[in-house]
Amino acid sequence: MQILQDILYKVGLISVQGLLDREVSQIDFDSREVQTNSLFVAVRGTQVDGHLYIDKAIDKGAMTIVCEELPLTLNDQITYLQVKDAHQALALLAANFYGNPSKQLTLVGITGTNGKTSTCTLLHDVFTEMGFVCGLLSTVVNKIGKREVPATHTTPNPVALNALLKEMVDEGCQYCFMEVSSHAIHQNRIAGLDFKIAGFTNITHDHLDYHKTFKEYIAAKKKFFDELSSNAIALVNIDDSNGLVMVQNSNAKVRTIAMKTLADFKVKIIENSFSGLVLEINRHELWTNLIGGFNAYNLLMVYAVAVSLEMDEIEVLTTLSKLKPVEGRFEQFVSTSGIVAIVDYAHTPDALKNVLSTIQAVRTRNEEVITVVGCGGDRDRTKRPLMAEISAQFSDKVILTSDNPRSEDPEAIITEMKAGISAEKSAKVMAITNREEAIKVACTLAKSGDILLVAGKGHEKYQEIKGVRFPFDDLSLLVKTLKNLNK
Repeated sequence: MQILQDILYKVGLISVQGLLDREVSQIDFDSREVQTNSLFVAVRGTQVDGHLYIDKAIDKGAMTIVCEELPLTLNDQITYLQVKDAHQALALLAANFYGNPSKQLTLVGITGTNGKTSTCTLLHDVFTEMGFVCGLLSTVVNKIGKREVPATHTTPNPVALNALLKEMVDEGCQYCFMEVSSHAIHQNRIAGLDFKIAGFTNITHDHLDYHKTFKEYIAAKKKFFDELSSNAIALVNIDDSNGLVMVQNSNAKVRTIAMKTLADFKVKIIENSFSGLVLEINRHELWTNLIGGFNAYNLLMVYAVAVSLEMDEIEVLTTLSKLKPVEGRFEQFVSTSGIVAIVDYAHTPDALKNVLSTIQAVRTRNEEVITVVGCGGDRDRTKRPLMAEISAQFSDKVILTSDNPRSEDPEAIITEMKAGISAEKSAKVMAITNREEAIKVACTLAKSGDILLVAGKGHEKYQEIKGVRFPFDDLSLLVKTLKNLNK
């Protein structure tokens, strides 16, 4: 329970109608969650306008209403706070309500199209291994110390986010590593958070269903760095052409990472094979069982964050060498018949190209690469032909299938993917709409030594079809199918 006037710090109020000394039991933006003495924030979403539910929130017990437009008729028992941006107000109110927990731990945010989950998870693993109590906010799972909390979004809503950060503080976490999505930045979900370090991995073709243009997508990412304090550190990958764009006008201290360019933190790949990587990071040699150039960048970012937080370089490198692959990120095993099976979350053209390029770099050319890939429904449609084109370019056989079709017709999605297949490559491509069948067929096509990649879903344990999530696990299905084929 809080007093309203005590949680208004930095909330830009246009007008106030009613008392400010009333109690606030909780903060809600969904009228269905409102309880007695709730503060209800009327936010405009992509589907629903919260202003339409103000009366319902009051009927359920809300005593404070935060809105961009005041209702035509005001209830004299209710306090109305008018703000310019309800999304931002929601985040600031949530931070204040929970005692600004981000200021009580070291918060590290990682943004970019690819690599966010892996980098944050590896950071959590490294700092935990070094003896710190840490929190993790990621696409795969949220962690408070070693306790896992299911993740529903890459970046939670502001109320859930600050509640999780408060739990971390209460349970003694010293650090929190957090994925920061472009949606969260654009919707001001992270307003009021005190980031000590912000990392930028890369930016490529994704989320244009939401941001509409690549320019708007870049602007959303850049906003994260624009709003950093002068006490923060911005770590940017300058091998990406937009790396330095991110920190134009930023107040943060800028440090750079790169593989191909002079930078504050530099990595070089010495060896790359299915058994792992040998890297040189800032003139120190490191072996890791993680694979691929993309993981070299992820490890470099982890190293740069740790050193920027004044961790001992040798201890960091020693800990990096013990790391295991992140679930669903180039997760591989070899079947008893010698087939190399790989599951990866790659669901953007660049991520898929990175994974397949890694496979091409370590293969012997005496085997075939078989790729099973799909594209999600109700998402950026322009990347569909690109995903298919990349699969055909870097694979010997390709099976186009469904991913999470959501409300769309999976066959229509596959038809859009096929547009990226040239006539000369069409012979190596087939379409099997049912994902389970597609994976089983791929397993039967593979022979000893072949490399089988199932891309797009990675860690996900479900397939979403027409609003229903059905149990589905790429890795488990691969293991079971290949095992049965060997009987």
